[in-house]
Amino acid sequence: MSSGNFLDKLLDGEAVEWIEVGELISPQRGRRLVKSQLEEVGSYAVYQNSMKPLGYYHKSNAQAGATFVIVAGAAGEIGFSDVAFWAADDVYFFPEANAVNNKYLYHFLLTKQHEISSQVRRASVPRLSIAAVEKLKIPIPCPENPKKSLEIQAEIVRILDTFTELTTELTTELTTELTARKKQYNYYRDQLLSFEDGKVEWKTLGETCGVITGGEAPASGLMSRAPTNIYKYPIYGNGADVYGYTDSYKIDKDVVTISSIGANTGTVYFRKAYFTPIIRLKVLMPKNERIHPRYLFHVLSSLTIGRKSSSVPNMNAADVKRISIPVPSVETQARIVAILDKFDALTTSLTEGLPREIELRQKQYEYYRDLLLRFPKPVQVGECP
Repeated sequence: MSSGNFLDKLLDGEAVEWIEVGELISPQRGRRLVKSQLEEVGSYAVYQNSMKPLGYYHKSNAQAGATFVIVAGAAGEIGFSDVAFWAADDVYFFPEANAVNNKYLYHFLLTKQHEISSQVRRASVPRLSIAAVEKLKIPIPCPENPKKSLEIQAEIVRILDTFTELTTELTTELTTELTARKKQYNYYRDQLLSFEDGKVEWKTLGETCGVITGGEAPASGLMSRAPTNIYKYPIYGNGADVYGYTDSYKIDKDVVTISSIGANTGTVYFRKAYFTPIIRLKVLMPKNERIHPRYLFHVLSSLTIGRKSSSVPNMNAADVKRISIPVPSVETQARIVAILDKFDALTTSLTEGLPREIELRQKQYEYYRDLLLRFPKPVQVGECP
């Protein structure tokens, strides 16, 4: 799509005027509701200080098809609603106007997201003056012909909405596929790990594995947040992500780790060799070759690992050592691992690919959005045309 040719065809010789948003359409501030007025389920979503509804109400004060701006909390975020809703007092919404398509305004404001966010006052509660939005100049094609102007705006909206819809459809399809793959993996895992009584020996992790508790995190001067030529060995803590990188390692074999405190307590991860564990992490290192590390990962993933009942869920080394697992022959373990690893690889590839694909579609939308809204600006006095 050529920016110049396409826009020229849309404009058909008509001029474009850049007009302040506030001159075209005055934003209206919402009205506060107290918590007792909100419902968990209701007719109209209530937006207060984020894009997530605060609750629901039986009335609306903003029409369907309205663009709105959050001015406190998640200040600077831009929203659009296809249905009527209730705007609370930290929300400004734009009513219908004769000169501007509300969805066109929404797409335009998204191109100014960075500029709007830069005007947010960072305090205990971030706040944005709606004047920062009102002063933005929006391109209005052929302002002297409102009917044609709105037709041009509507065509731009149609194109951009198509990209948004494609992204939504892709996200839904991939998410559905991911859910199906996870269920498939869980089904075969449970089938393969359901041994008949007396057909397999059960042993505790204390009998089969060494249980190592992670140490303190390296000092800030001895690690980095990203890998380098020196700091290349990952550091793992209580969560799934890498905590940092250091110049040495404490674990030199493939192992399984269990998070031992907080919301992640009992979560199992498989970790490749050469990393350093830190506090809140239990490392399970098989004592001999009778336990395949990947088998250990799959079997522990199938268990509901107990947690101590306290204000902060936690597990100590003794808790981990008491966990019992079935220990079939090495050959049986290898067969189970070969099957489950295939399903796990399919799930992992989709899990990793989903956000990447969504990001690519979002960039595609942003590219065409900027292309379609790149109308020529008037030459200012003293500037060269």
